[in-house]
Amino acid sequence: MSAHQAPPGANAPVLELRGVTKSYEGQQVLKGIDLMVSEHQAVALIGASGSGKSTLLRCIDLLEEIDDGDILLDGQPMTVPGINPVPFRRRLGLVFQSFNLFPHMRVIENVTLGAVRGQRMPAAQAREGAQALLERFGLGDRAREYPDRLSGGQQQRVAIARALLTKPRALLLDEVTSALDPELVGEVLGVIRELKEEGMTMVIATHEMSFARDVADQVCFLEGGCIVEQGTPEQIFTAPSQPQTQRFLARVLAGATI
Repeated sequence: MSAHQAPPGANAPVLELRGVTKSYEGQQVLKGIDLMVSEHQAVALIGASGSGKSTLLRCIDLLEEIDDGDILLDGQPMTVPGINPVPFRRRLGLVFQSFNLFPHMRVIENVTLGAVRGQRMPAAQAREGAQALLERFGLGDRAREYPDRLSGGQQQRVAIARALLTKPRALLLDEVTSALDPELVGEVLGVIRELKEEGMTMVIATHEMSFARDVADQVCFLEGGCIVEQGTPEQIFTAPSQPQTQRFLARVLAGATI
């Protein structure tokens, strides 16, 4: 199957990457990435630290300018030279591993700020939607708190609520559990599982292999800025075909640091 063809029976592509490259200070970090994410699909990016997962998400969200290739959202090219990235970025939601909440603003203000200022959503509508999301994530009574009064897991749920408020076409999740204590990981992964069940289109960079196996429709193993292998969770975790994938998973299963 071509990297530019949707899997059989898949919905229309929401995101499409064609030959995407990115370098920092002469060091090539992404080397010709081809990827298609169909509607309602969850794609997990796995690989060791430094393999290019976070850079790939930042390029999709147009926080980083690519050197070559194309990124399309709903068939529209986002990376044409001179194009305004803001309208495209408004249609994507990115959740960072470090929460990126404003410490001087209350939870409800953190959730609504981008929607009101960046997308001109009426303030009353934004507050209503934010409160509903906080209630859904078990944080309805924390709306007036400051972020430092919340646990890491609660802060990450606030960050997810912020990304969801504008109803993005796709949600980009960058190692959203890596900054959490182990006992808090489950509550955040539970939220993402719910979103998957509801059909949210997602690209998820993660070190949580069991989570990737359970939730993802497709798994991409990255090494050295390349997608070395891509397939269903069963294919990747049960019978990986590439030696690099086999070595990586063997280290993970052995409990080695990745």
